[in-house]
Amino acid sequence: MRVLPASARLVLVELDDLAQTLGLLASLQASPIDGVGEIVPGARTLLVEFDPLRIGRERLAAALAARPREAVEARGGAVVELPVHYDGEDLADVAALLGTTPEDVVRRHTGTDWFVAFTGFAPGFAYLSGGDELLRRVPRRNSPRTRIPPGAVAVAGGFSGVYPKASPGGWQLLGQTPVPMWDLDRDPPALLQPGQRVRFVDAGARPVAVPVSAAPVLADASHSPPVDGVQAAGLRIVQPGLQALLQDAGRPGQAGQGVSASGAMDRGALRAANRLVGNVIDTACIEVAQGGFVLQSRGDTVVAVTGAIGPLTLRAPDGRQWPVPRHAPLALGDGDRLLLGEPEAGVRSYIALRGGIARASVMGSLAFDTLAQVGPAPLVADDWLPAHADTARGLRAVGDAEAPRDDLPRAGALVTLDIQLGPRTDWFTPEAVALLAAQEWTVTPQSNRVGLRIQGAEPLTRAVTAELPSEGTALGAIQVPASGQPVLFLADHPLTGGYPVIGCIAPWHLDLAGQIPVGARIRFHVVAGFTPIEFRD
Repeated sequence: MRVLPASARLVLVELDDLAQTLGLLASLQASPIDGVGEIVPGARTLLVEFDPLRIGRERLAAALAARPREAVEARGGAVVELPVHYDGEDLADVAALLGTTPEDVVRRHTGTDWFVAFTGFAPGFAYLSGGDELLRRVPRRNSPRTRIPPGAVAVAGGFSGVYPKASPGGWQLLGQTPVPMWDLDRDPPALLQPGQRVRFVDAGARPVAVPVSAAPVLADASHSPPVDGVQAAGLRIVQPGLQALLQDAGRPGQAGQGVSASGAMDRGALRAANRLVGNVIDTACIEVAQGGFVLQSRGDTVVAVTGAIGPLTLRAPDGRQWPVPRHAPLALGDGDRLLLGEPEAGVRSYIALRGGIARASVMGSLAFDTLAQVGPAPLVADDWLPAHADTARGLRAVGDAEAPRDDLPRAGALVTLDIQLGPRTDWFTPEAVALLAAQEWTVTPQSNRVGLRIQGAEPLTRAVTAELPSEGTALGAIQVPASGQPVLFLADHPLTGGYPVIGCIAPWHLDLAGQIPVGARIRFHVVAGFTPIEFRD
């Protein structure tokens, strides 16, 4: 067993095989270790969160090594049959790779049962072990797709699986099923649960329209104020701009259901906005990407705008308008409009409403996860965001104006991010590890809340070219696909991934990473090395 650094509060526990992994997971679930938080299982690993103030990494490693790891692999569960239209983009390529025909690939995929080993990557995504031996040899794509359709049935790295929602991904696509994998109206929401057996069935040619559920999970999507005889105070969205979402501190603690924390990209800006209007600091705010956003006050409200630096304009109902400051509480009267211009530095702005936004939460949060499509839907024109009626509860005095942070990057600027190496630094050549910090990386337009895709003049080369079994990934992880061009995981990153992670952004620079615009350049500064702890039975 090896215990590898994954971030300041995470270690990756590497074991011999899936059976040992599930055995150690069962031991930790039955008898938890004090100071250990969430655990994300992988094919041969456990990503373990720990509190450094309660248990150090060395003591945690020793406690894990002392645990039993008897083989545990349930194969007697209920059978779930999934119809599949086998017309996937990679079906012919997979057949050629294996030296067979597409028809034979389908026969092998449907000919044996698969078993739900664990869940991860995204809500409702199950890693299916077993299956035909030849299909277990299929590798991932050299570079992940930016979008895979919902219901896509795929294989890679010794597993098969079904993508519950549209998302990025690097598995090889064989076909598509019309059966939804994730539904919050179902109990439990995930169709596939550990211990079940899965049998794929060839459904023949695709009909004209396949009814695959791809809509985001909505919560109180009302576009108008409640009709109760009393006009509630709140905000109406006039223009949502490029992207406007509700975000808060996210959904920590839901990894067991395949749900990542998500939440605000710049947590410091979220807290600052709430502090300025007197809210509890993790209250949900509006997160606005870029500019072009306009809201209108209904009744008297107090708001504050933090995060990105840029023009902010108040327009009165009579048409008069004037600039107003960010990072200060703003009193709006009925009909006043607030206009956010394009940022001069940074990417995301946060708008707090005094009293908080009265919307129904999804799994305990108002955050919208763009990868998992969980949470209140992205804001659109005429959306209505009422303030909580009992605005006195939990509120403090409105805060004094604050100075904005002075390190927000501009387009083309050079940003330095501190990183810790691990957990898969030893999968790369010494030259690649040195190159990671030596060269500049440019943020590409394919970047979003899931992660920053960055491009360097020279790709990172691997010392280990074998396929990496799927394993848990941390917020801030620098994952490197076969192309050698890294992806920096941000708030909506998948819980698990199949490309090696060379390092992780230091926690004090995560907010900064969430404000880096397309076209900016990044240089990495290594602040902690790669020191695995190894135990031999």
